[in-house]
Amino acid sequence: MSGIFLSLRQLSVTYGGSRGAAALDYIDLDIVAGERLAIIGESGSGKSTLARALAGLLPEGTTIGGEIVWSGLGHPPRPGRDFGFVFQDPGSSLNPVLTIGEQIAEGARRHLGLSWKQAYARAEELLERVRIPLPEKAMRAFPHQLSGGQRQRVAIAAAIAARPALLIADEATSALDVVVQAEIVRLLDGLVREDGMTLLFITHDIALASGFVDRIAVFRNARLVEAGPVRSVLSAPESDYTAALIASHRDLATPPLIAEVPS
Repeated sequence: MSGIFLSLRQLSVTYGGSRGAAALDYIDLDIVAGERLAIIGESGSGKSTLARALAGLLPEGTTIGGEIVWSGLGHPPRPGRDFGFVFQDPGSSLNPVLTIGEQIAEGARRHLGLSWKQAYARAEELLERVRIPLPEKAMRAFPHQLSGGQRQRVAIAAAIAARPALLIADEATSALDVVVQAEIVRLLDGLVREDGMTLLFITHDIALASGFVDRIAVFRNARLVEAGPVRSVLSAPESDYTAALIASHRDLATPPLIAEVPS
């Protein structure tokens, strides 16, 4: 990891005009280039709003305050090129009438200036990287012909097709069973390491995130509660809320989270 990739300064987001309740309330947060940062919080905490603010996907009529400084890019981010976005439901993020190959190749063709032939070759290579069986056959398949876990792998392949610097995964594992969740997490970890991307991993599951991220930022009621290295947050949380999140994952059958954190 090196310098600051992006900085949030007093970032606030309010839906439905300035009189609505804040979805993000004056957030200050730095994201380091090359790090894997988990944004943790319950539903309504503001974590998905943060992801959509970074991606420019907030709905019309939203009031935004503060600033986002993209220090690592030096220019406003180009959607699909500078960052990729993996959504919670792979079924809704893939076009049902286009083949898998078409959907992955389009991003590479548009943003990398490849020919269709080159883009299709990259799409097949990416399907192999995300461990889709028989990539050549999968290129001709449609989303409904794949399992939920396979569709999420395809969505990840499409998100990284243009070699983005930032990958945002917004609850990308929550619609999957626990075995597939673990597989997707290992896949994301490997891809981010191999390609030198910065990862923003958004989840309500602090136990899932703690096994592979570098830092954790905890959100509650639209505010940033605390942020720090995984080991520090898990072993000595500053907030009672963070302590409660950690405690909720500990029972007689579960080893301490801190034992699972890589040194």
